[in-house]
Amino acid sequence: MPGSSAAPARVNDFTIRFANVNGSGSASANSLILKAICRMGVPVVGKNFFPSNIQGLPAWYEIRVTRAGWRARGASVDLLVAMNAETYARDLADVAPGGWLVYDSSWPQELLHSRADVQALGVPLAELCTEHFEGGRTRTLMKNVMYAGVLAALVDLDPAVLRGLLDESFARQQRLRDTNVRALETGYQWARAHWSCPLPLRVERMEATRGQVLIDGNTAAALGCLYAGATVGAWYPITPSTSLMDAFRGFCAQYRVDPATGRHDYVILQAEDELAAIGIVIGAAWNGARAFTPTSGPGISLMQEFLGLAYYAEVPAVIFDVQRVGPSTGMPTRTQQCDLLACAWASHGDTRHVLLFPDSPAECFTMAVQAFDLAERLQTPVFVLSDLDIGMNDWLTPELTWDDGYRPDRGKLLSAEQVAALTTKFHRYLDPDGDGIPYRTLPGVSPKAAYFTRGSGHNRLGAYTEDSAEYQDVMDRLARKFRTAATLVPPALSDGQGASLGLVSFGSCDAPVREALAELRAGGLAIDYLRVRAFPFGTEVEEFLAAHAALFVVEQNRDAQLRSLLTLATAVDKRRLFSILHYDGLPMRARCIVDGVRAVLAEGVQA
Repeated sequence: MPGSSAAPARVNDFTIRFANVNGSGSASANSLILKAICRMGVPVVGKNFFPSNIQGLPAWYEIRVTRAGWRARGASVDLLVAMNAETYARDLADVAPGGWLVYDSSWPQELLHSRADVQALGVPLAELCTEHFEGGRTRTLMKNVMYAGVLAALVDLDPAVLRGLLDESFARQQRLRDTNVRALETGYQWARAHWSCPLPLRVERMEATRGQVLIDGNTAAALGCLYAGATVGAWYPITPSTSLMDAFRGFCAQYRVDPATGRHDYVILQAEDELAAIGIVIGAAWNGARAFTPTSGPGISLMQEFLGLAYYAEVPAVIFDVQRVGPSTGMPTRTQQCDLLACAWASHGDTRHVLLFPDSPAECFTMAVQAFDLAERLQTPVFVLSDLDIGMNDWLTPELTWDDGYRPDRGKLLSAEQVAALTTKFHRYLDPDGDGIPYRTLPGVSPKAAYFTRGSGHNRLGAYTEDSAEYQDVMDRLARKFRTAATLVPPALSDGQGASLGLVSFGSCDAPVREALAELRAGGLAIDYLRVRAFPFGTEVEEFLAAHAALFVVEQNRDAQLRSLLTLATAVDKRRLFSILHYDGLPMRARCIVDGVRAVLAEGVQA
């Protein structure tokens, strides 16, 4: 009977790929499957690969069912739902031997039967939709929900869980709810009537997702901005960061409106370009607001001059860089980690900026708060470098927690009372504490603490200067402040101790690195791991580099930017650094790292 197989059962350990056409309404059906697996207590990973046009081009969505709780993209495709005739051949080639392919048999495709080691399962989806539904658009949308029902039968998803999710989605739209449920049940019953269900690939209930939620990094970062006390957001729309501001706007509309007066206690401005956006942020922060802008690589390029102003005039600012593939326009809807050097030294002249590297939506939330505190404490721009994979994909994340006792760290900000109590004259750029951080005031706080903010040459008193010694004095203090920043940023985290081999990585690479390390260690290879969480690097980074004879640096860009940053900012001998690079725009898999490490070792590097 079609669908039957003598293959051994693989419970809660396989990958499904959906091959669709962008704009066909498939995202909701694919997400329905992801959420249902999560609701059944099984760890799951969802990766969306979509084109940068509005509709018509191929789009893919992968769901990895992983009882071990790995967070990286799956190594292979075990079950393919092929809904795009133009990519059938390509999609079939990606299916692992012994896998399955589900397709719409209303229009038979001979190519589907060209691999003897892949079992093709045809479902007359279009015919069923024509039979059960009216209207072209409704039939197109319901075909997606119908294949979700087919898939539920094939991998043994609980139909009650799926219906419950539809109840939630259409709680106020009973007619739509009923239509979706009918499509879901039609696909489910058809599959059970024609095939032996479930397949050897199946989902079995667990309790592994208790206390966890599915959330994307942009939403988590927006929530972090809200909790951090941000009241001003300025941006120019750009993929993949726009949804961060959309989420922030939604949270503010819910929590930043005075219930008595209806007054909005926040300002969100869409600027004419990214340069104007960062200018708004700097102006708002200079006036005392917590302000930020979300952008991506092209926006960072346009912000350069104002970023130098904020660094030199010492004005707080928070920038979320949700990285995408470059250079130029690049591939706007693909992921990469290619803005490290652009952000670390953004602007002309001697500038150095604080960077934070979240590895997940959970850290997008916590590092958003840390970014605002660091920006005000250090009086400088702070960048949070996420990427498209973290920002726009749903990750299974521990429930976000919050400390109601948190109070923003405003740093060395003098109140009117503190200014009045000063026994010496206030000067904006003095460094009485020796940490490179001067004291500041907000406009209008006190005539005794007024100063002129300038991006031109100034001395420690805040006065204009072109005197060489006075200019150098300020620049040396800024360097001293950057050294202080290394003691305040989130420290790097290490795993393992005492091996001669080390691996260094950051950000979203952590997910595949963790899985690769497990495989390498299980194979007998002793290797330590350091996840860098910020720049400037703390002493723990220098110590880790010094303690290992050979170091693998894992990152998602062509030019080994993290490796370059390590060689520029530490004393490490670059001959001990071996790059493992991934830059095709898709999220990194663990296999890339395992193969990379083994290839270097095969060349004679001693473990």
